[in-house]
Amino acid sequence: MPVELKVPSVGESISEVEIGEWLKAKGEFVAKDETVVTLESDKATVELPAPVSGVISDVVKNKGDTAAVGEVIGFIDKDGKPAANATKKAAEQTAPKTAGPKPTAPAAAEVRVMPAAERIMAERALKPEQLQASGPGGRILKEDVLRHTMPAPDQESQRTDADKGPKPAGGREEEVVPMTRLRRTVAERLVSAQQNAALLTTFNEVDMAEVMALRKQYGELFLQKYNTKLGFMSFFVKACVDGLRQFPAINAEIRENNIVYHNYCDIGVAIGGGKGLVVPVLRNAERLSFAEIELAIANFARRAKENKLAPDDLHGGTFTISNGGIYGSLLSTPIVNPPQSGVLGMHAIQDRPVAREGNVVIRPMMYVALTYDHRVVDGREAVSFLKRIKDVIETPTRMLIEI
Repeated sequence: MPVELKVPSVGESISEVEIGEWLKAKGEFVAKDETVVTLESDKATVELPAPVSGVISDVVKNKGDTAAVGEVIGFIDKDGKPAANATKKAAEQTAPKTAGPKPTAPAAAEVRVMPAAERIMAERALKPEQLQASGPGGRILKEDVLRHTMPAPDQESQRTDADKGPKPAGGREEEVVPMTRLRRTVAERLVSAQQNAALLTTFNEVDMAEVMALRKQYGELFLQKYNTKLGFMSFFVKACVDGLRQFPAINAEIRENNIVYHNYCDIGVAIGGGKGLVVPVLRNAERLSFAEIELAIANFARRAKENKLAPDDLHGGTFTISNGGIYGSLLSTPIVNPPQSGVLGMHAIQDRPVAREGNVVIRPMMYVALTYDHRVVDGREAVSFLKRIKDVIETPTRMLIEI
């Protein structure tokens, strides 16, 4: 009897998911615990492993479809035999259902046609075997199709004057790609934050010389002992913990008609991943050492690139840090991640002339920004919090003696 493939629980408050890539098609063999399909939730991409070994006997939900938690999306036949042409039909069996005529399909399973090229091929009734692929992995690109349809040099003289008239300029094709569930959720939350919160941003600048000196002095020893680099983020996490303790409103949230103050610091750290920006959370950051913070962030970054972050990694958070500086950002106004009341933006470090004791000197400076919800946080608290971050980073030994 076929075994059901059901959508598992993927996190608190998540009731449905969007079907991602089917890694196994109908008729293909799958081993127990091997990933069959990816599922897109509001917070992360999760993998659904096979509960038993067998053959995919049916695919109920295709890529792009939605499915509720507990819903059956496919079946595995434990006694089934792999179909001879399962690999060849994998693409058409797992593709999303769309209305209207379908574009020309590749003649061989190993031939991949990019979307822009596929459209032009359909318009001109071309088949993949007529074209010479130049893309990576044998992919057929738009340029391959256009090159095939251009006249050869020796045919140019045979063209009539009408043929040689001006033609519409190329390179204006469009590609429509549906937003992933994760991207839609991020968009909705950011718009909601701007519409429902009284957001305001305050700025300051930080002299990074002392932190850079510490990293230079102890970076190699830190790497040898903990097998991870000593980065800037651990200093800012520690500084934020210090600031949040002094100004608890920035670590609070509005819940109905109440303000909830958190006596712990669950700090989200924005990381670029395979599906875009994600914000995994450092739980109880106030208890973590520099090494534990750096190891946790490195682990988050690795799993984000592999799309292997779990929903629990992204759930909650009482405050967020976003480092646009790694992409070259000099200054920005980060958006609060609701229901949080604050987010700190880090930026690029630049050598700039500054005044020190009546002299102009060159120092490595970083602009920092704090966006906060003015319904919870007063301007005095926000400015003082950011000033505290500046003081702690510029004299990092204060973190050790807690003054």
